[in-house]
Amino acid sequence: MTELWQLTASDLAARIRRREVSAREAAAAALARLDEVNPAINAVIDHRPERALAAAGRIDAALARGDDPGPLAGVPVTVKVNIDQKGFATTNGIRLQMDLVAQSNSPVVDNLERAGAVIIGRTNTPAFSMRWFTTNQLHGDTRNPHDPALTPGGSSGGAAAAVASGIGAFAHGTDIAGSIRYPAYACGLHGLRPSIGRVAAFNASGPERGIGAQITAVSGPIGRSMADLRLALAAMAQPDPSPEGPRDPWWCPAPLDGPDLPRRAALCLRPGGMKVVPEVEAALIAAGRALETAGWAVETIDDLPHMREAVEVQIQLWLGDGFDALASTVAQEGDPGAMTVIDSFRELAKSWPGDVVAQALKRRATIARAWRQLLARFPVLMMPTSGELPFRDGLDLAGPDSFRRVWDAQATQIALPLVGLPGLNVAAGFAGRAPLGVQLVAAPFREDVLLAAGAAIARDDAPIMPIDPRGAG
Repeated sequence: MTELWQLTASDLAARIRRREVSAREAAAAALARLDEVNPAINAVIDHRPERALAAAGRIDAALARGDDPGPLAGVPVTVKVNIDQKGFATTNGIRLQMDLVAQSNSPVVDNLERAGAVIIGRTNTPAFSMRWFTTNQLHGDTRNPHDPALTPGGSSGGAAAAVASGIGAFAHGTDIAGSIRYPAYACGLHGLRPSIGRVAAFNASGPERGIGAQITAVSGPIGRSMADLRLALAAMAQPDPSPEGPRDPWWCPAPLDGPDLPRRAALCLRPGGMKVVPEVEAALIAAGRALETAGWAVETIDDLPHMREAVEVQIQLWLGDGFDALASTVAQEGDPGAMTVIDSFRELAKSWPGDVVAQALKRRATIARAWRQLLARFPVLMMPTSGELPFRDGLDLAGPDSFRRVWDAQATQIALPLVGLPGLNVAAGFAGRAPLGVQLVAAPFREDVLLAAGAAIARDDAPIMPIDPRGAG
């Protein structure tokens, strides 16, 4: 018998709307699953069961009145601890913010709740959401439910570990350099980085973000089926419901479905000459064949435009706007992982001119133009999510060579935010116990094309089932 916590969000919402099960039963099942498996993975670091059950009760009451509770009626979900949820601390994994209690919701939280989702917990992130590994000195380490020796990914590592273990039907994550796509990859899930402007974001609890984060960081879903990602995106992408009006100046009311495009895809095995292990290459080739079977024309190309430069410019935008202030805050927090990132880029940052951000923005236009021209020929680009299998946990702390190895393997994740495009990690099986995935990219606001291609690769009629992390190790 399938348990309620094993159901996809799409299936569970339909059952609740038909009143075959209650939202309160679904929430209770998700909370019981959390109690069972979270001690093994430390994915959820803050949750209040009574609050979740009360929210589920309101969904049931709305259904009893004949009201529409929303497309996510009663679906249990998690949100990342770096966004505002009223009454909870927006810690971002750092002790400096352990008492930073939000007085209002982020638009993402508002829209999830307005769609009928029941938020059952907040998920872990590395300190400052700065690494592809999820550890911090405030909430502790999150472990990969498939193999605790591997990273669960980061920065949305808690989000992915939770979904993979059946804690919530899908999870909210954020992505500035791979923080949705890589945890999905490392935990054997699908993860969607939407276009810039697709999902409204704002944290009233903190200061205005630097320009790099404003134009490259996004919120999006991690889930076990493409249908769930589509459902979650539709909820997250709604207008900001704040009575004060829109809080995200970059949000755009773009339609979720665009005009038909030719089913052509480009496959690039080694963008920018990056090293790719045989298992990743085989997964990409198999994904290309799956697309061809589904009627797509797939052409192999040698490279992507300005690939290596895109990585460099994205790092300049991310760290060039206030590096010294960030370094000072990281030193004050004292987190080893965050300090390693800062120390590894300190000399590079010293070499940047005073107008590094202005110069980066100028080059961004050239690079983005070239990518969009390529997407005019191929509506989908297929490439590695990572050049390696999921890393051994903590690999970036093993010395300068290991740090560079990690960053080199993540080049396609880092480059994509610079050009404002949506990206999708599609789970692609396993190499032993290590999950595999492939990355798809499309033109701005064409997440519908990504999800259609992803469903063809992943056989969306066979959603990923949760695993029990208590058997890993």
